[in-house]
Amino acid sequence: MEPSWRSGLQTQTEERRDVELETEGSFPSWLEGTFIINGPGQFEVGERTVDHWFDALAMLRGFRFADGTVRYTNRFVRSEDFRVAREEGRVRRSLPGTPADASPLTRLYRAATGAFQDNPSIGVLELDDALYAVTESPIGIEIDPETLETTGRRDLTTGLDATITLGHTHVEEGVQWGIAARFGSESTYTLFRRDPGAEPTPLTRLVFDSQPPYLHAFGLTERFVVVPEAPFGVDFRALGLRLPFGATFLDAFGPRDAPPRFHILDRDSGERVAVVNDDPFFIYHIANAHEVDGAVLLDAVVFGDETAVSGLSLANLRSENPQLPRGDFVRFRLPLDGSRATRGLLHHGPVEFPTINYEAANGRPYRYAYLAATDRGSLPTAIAKVDVTGPTARKWSDPHVHPGEPLFVPAPSRAAEDDGVLLSLGIDTQAERSVLCCLDAETLTERARAPLPHRLPYGFHGQFYGPRVPGRSMA
Repeated sequence: MEPSWRSGLQTQTEERRDVELETEGSFPSWLEGTFIINGPGQFEVGERTVDHWFDALAMLRGFRFADGTVRYTNRFVRSEDFRVAREEGRVRRSLPGTPADASPLTRLYRAATGAFQDNPSIGVLELDDALYAVTESPIGIEIDPETLETTGRRDLTTGLDATITLGHTHVEEGVQWGIAARFGSESTYTLFRRDPGAEPTPLTRLVFDSQPPYLHAFGLTERFVVVPEAPFGVDFRALGLRLPFGATFLDAFGPRDAPPRFHILDRDSGERVAVVNDDPFFIYHIANAHEVDGAVLLDAVVFGDETAVSGLSLANLRSENPQLPRGDFVRFRLPLDGSRATRGLLHHGPVEFPTINYEAANGRPYRYAYLAATDRGSLPTAIAKVDVTGPTARKWSDPHVHPGEPLFVPAPSRAAEDDGVLLSLGIDTQAERSVLCCLDAETLTERARAPLPHRLPYGFHGQFYGPRVPGRSMA
């Protein structure tokens, strides 16, 4: 019998435009705006199958809500990587796990000149009234929020001494807080602030050797920025030597000779306030961070080692018995006096894709986090709501549905932190199509679902843009 999760790891080339979806149950009448999700669309380039989950060509999924109805559009992002893959059947730039189709000299030249991919499959970002599909790259691909058509390109590193920016960022009232990176014999991460319509202002640089820590996201409190330094990363010196022969990011990824720790930076001056050591960890996603009693509390999904990256090869994910990394939802207490970190378990994994009521709670004390949880196979099988003050948890599941990231959208009343709904795009394996689910965020009861006209690959991150949610739904 074919494992149910494999359908979420298969290509969908069909693009649909402005399709009204039939609804089972009812979406809230107040739900008005656009929900856009980014993620994989196509896992093949020419006759090759890409090697890693992060290598697939990016596809956007869009849902427009108005008057209780929902309309659906999906579209590939027309990056240069996409154009070359479709027109020439080759990999234009090296992807995390798949080498470029190029000669050894060409690969070496591209590495020396900082020629990165522009396939933006992580998420979406609103800057200066424009919407961009983004990944860990210098380029943001501008998209039309209604049609999802590609309308332009923007170099997100302009004004920064950097070759890429992170795919995850924070936006507060139009102000972006981000981290940009430059890799080489000396590697740096630069914390910056970007005010609306202005060039970015660099605040501070964290300097590492040729094997910097892998950094995907960071925490933001009312006064501080928290940067996790994992004891795992890419050895760029080794990568440079092996790149002409087809090595990739993953081939040079492994343990670092450096302690696991957190850097706590003043978000106004950039000054490093504290460095806090801990046991080994690997973090993709942070739910929230806030200050309390001379410390910062940071809540994140934590893995034990580098298999959090290497274990996401397509060969492993598509196998009958995938060996998956397990992430637990953990609270770190990071003392501002620089003494050692302590940890507390908030929820047993495997879990991933933590979200919160970002508008109301990001950077401040909060109560609820929402996660995708996995009980079997490669893809999540449930959505969990965790009360971090307890902790206690509720779960929603359907035996036929593999849900995606649960994104919180607040109700107009904002009567409580969990007054709103969760939107999650999943895969209904019985119906062999994707389905948009809407859950009551307080009770996790299902309010509505809207089946799509086809099955999509499992997505990564989304944002909700509407008149009542100005700009950002998750980090």
